Amino acid sequence: MFVICLMPEEENKTTEEELIAVRREKLSRLRELGVDPFGGKYDVESDIYELRDSFKEGERARIAGRITAHRDMGKSHFFDVSDFRGRIQCYLNAKEVGEEQFEIFKQLDLGDWIGVEGETFNTKVGEPTVKVESFTVLSKSLRPLPDKYHGLTDKETRYRQRYLDLISNEQSRDIFIKRSMMVREMREFLQDRGFIEVETPMLQDVPGGAAARPFETHHNALNMPLYMRIAPELFLKRLLVGGMTKVFELNRNFRNEGISRRHNPEFTMLEAYWAYADFEAMADLVEEMICALAEKFCGGLTIETKDDEGETIKSINLSRPWKRAPYKELIRGVAGDDWFDISDEQRRGKCQEIGVEISSNMEDYEVTQQVFEKLVEEKTFDPLYVTHVPKELVPLAKQNSLDDSIVDVYELIINGQEISPGYSELNDPDVQRARLEEQAGEETQKVDEEFLRALEHGMPPAGGIGLGVDRLVMMLTGADSIRDVVLFPQLKRSDAED
Repeated sequence: MFVICLMPEEENKTTEEELIAVRREKLSRLRELGVDPFGGKYDVESDIYELRDSFKEGERARIAGRITAHRDMGKSHFFDVSDFRGRIQCYLNAKEVGEEQFEIFKQLDLGDWIGVEGETFNTKVGEPTVKVESFTVLSKSLRPLPDKYHGLTDKETRYRQRYLDLISNEQSRDIFIKRSMMVREMREFLQDRGFIEVETPMLQDVPGGAAARPFETHHNALNMPLYMRIAPELFLKRLLVGGMTKVFELNRNFRNEGISRRHNPEFTMLEAYWAYADFEAMADLVEEMICALAEKFCGGLTIETKDDEGETIKSINLSRPWKRAPYKELIRGVAGDDWFDISDEQRRGKCQEIGVEISSNMEDYEVTQQVFEKLVEEKTFDPLYVTHVPKELVPLAKQNSLDDSIVDVYELIINGQEISPGYSELNDPDVQRARLEEQAGEETQKVDEEFLRALEHGMPPAGGIGLGVDRLVMMLTGADSIRDVVLFPQLKRSDAED
């Protein structure tokens, strides 16, 4: 953990402007001394984490990082140098480095980047330390870092100035390190099972693959409108037509909709398709993958969310097998056994009784879906596969052979939100056309004719999944908001008018 301590010259300054003025004076002084305050190439022999992890006394060390703590003892100085994964103490003595270097060192501040070369030793209290023989100024920090004891606690500032959050908050650094490692593990998991990673267009002339509002743009050279993709599904299925049997893409989607602690307009999604499989096989695959991630990065299948004091406030049990239940069964459990037997109007009236708000323009299936979201989804924390949902909700899935009102799909709910949908994919081009036309209504331009043409060449039966990476990382790290797991979440400009 970084311990932020001020340099002596900063201790008596009270405003940021005064601190910046002092730092700019030191910037000028460094140049007077013939030092480039913004350095150049510096050969690093090991990162700081590796040095501490395998620390031995009496070895040569050549490291680089940011000054994050400092203790002035006159002619001797102890200071911490930190990189993204760790910190190490350094000891500098004026006599050992010489007057010229010592004068340069006095121009340094908390936050400056420095390269250090010296020999390792343990202090009397056993602290791993590098005895500085020489150092190189790599970059002068002209603004002070966050408060020395409290770090950066204001969430708005943490999101807008993520770089300060990463400097100050160990928990944030850990989340983003874990996120990177989880994404790598997901790739390896699928590749080890024969899936091929592919890339499909971000710019599409017809937005498809999900019911969502796209971001629109215009291609000047082609003089045509284009859309940021809302999902890669229709292109990935073209690859199934082309003969690929196991494909996946791990990339960004964009949806011009609401922003909340669970939604960001651009988000990372894993989509995978497996020829000859179905939604049940895809559910097994996702269950295996998430449990593997939990065991590797969380130490087991129990995920705990803690408050700021370290007290457990919520626990999620990922032990297998995960529960699977049909959509209608779950609705009956929260809205009454007669829910699907009563009239549309009676269902609307019952929503008042059970405390579910609906709007007058909702279709009947949307009323039921609202009940599901409020009374099932938001109250489910341990994994639940919701299966066989109404066909109106999933126009790209295969109809159930015994009940044509439902489709063969799952929706995986964990931690009160959907983590992953999975389908037995619809591959009948005529049925697919009818579904897309029904979904588009009068907006026929939303029907992707090229996709339908591809289906007419024959797509094998297949299972498909989507997996929201941001939400998955939220769940596995105990993060409260999607903004805590996205390095640069979308925010309204701070200078924008309401």
